[in-house]
Amino acid sequence: MKIIVAIAGKNFYATLEENPASRALYDHLPLTFKMRNIYGWQMACGLPYTLPTGRLSANNYKVGDIIYWPPRHNLAILYKQNGQRFQRQHLGHIDAGAEEFASMGDVEVTFAPYEEPEEQIKTE
Repeated sequence: MKIIVAIAGKNFYATLEENPASRALYDHLPLTFKMRNIYGWQMACGLPYTLPTGRLSANNYKVGDIIYWPPRHNLAILYKQNGQRFQRQHLGHIDAGAEEFASMGDVEVTFAPYEEPEEQIKTE
C-alpha cells in the first residue's frame, strides 16, 4: 500500500506494511492531523480511534518508520535515530527524505492513498 505524506507543501512517499493496523489506517485515508515535532526525533499526533496491535515489536527502529504507539493511540513518524527501544506497532516506512522532518516545527500533515498517474496516450 503506497501513500503520500504531505507536509508543508512537499510530498513524501511511503509504503505501508501488509498488517491489520496498516490496513485499518489506510481504510481511513485521507486524513489530516496537526503533528507535533517532539523529543527531537519524531513527529507525532493522537489518533481519534485505536488500531489493531497484533504484532507489537520493541526492536530498533529505522529512520523513516511510521509507527503506532498503543498506550496513547499515537501515530508517529520517526525521523532521527536515538537508539531507544519501545513497544510499538510498525505501520510502514517513508521511502526517502524523512530526515527533513527535523527542521520542521508543529505542522499539519495529510496522509492520503497514492494513485498511479494515468498513462498518457501519445497521438501523432
